[in-house]
Amino acid sequence: VQLQASGGGLVQPGSSLTLSCASSGYPLDYFTIAWFRQAPGKEREGVSCISNNAGSTSYYADSVKGRFTISRDNAKNMVYLQMNRLKPEDTAVHYCAGRDGSSWATAPHEYDYWGQGTQVTVSS
Repeated sequence: VQLQASGGGLVQPGSSLTLSCASSGYPLDYFTIAWFRQAPGKEREGVSCISNNAGSTSYYADSVKGRFTISRDNAKNMVYLQMNRLKPEDTAVHYCAGRDGSSWATAPHEYDYWGQGTQVTVSS
C-alpha cells in the first residue's frame, strides 16, 4: 500500500489549507488513517486520525482541536485534513499514514503504511 499526501503550501497565519491523502489501488476505507507532522529538530507527532469505515471515530491532538477536521470521501478513495486558522507552529512536513483495522492510534510506530510528506509553512 502506497499513500500519497498533497496540498501543502506557504500560507499566512489565519489561513486555511486542505491536505489530501490518496492510495495507490487499495481502498482507504479499510484502513485507519492518520496525519502526522514533523518540524525541523522535533519528533514526528500525531495530528489527527480517523478509524476505518466500520469504526468511524476520530482523534485530534490538543494543539489542533477545533481548528482541524479529518474526513473521508470513500467515493474518491481520499482522506482529507482541513486545516483552519493556521498558526506558525503548524509549520512542518505533514504525512499521512495507514494501519489495518478499525482502532486508531497516535504513535508513528503503530502505522505500517506511509506516504511522502507535504510541506506546510505558515509565515507572514
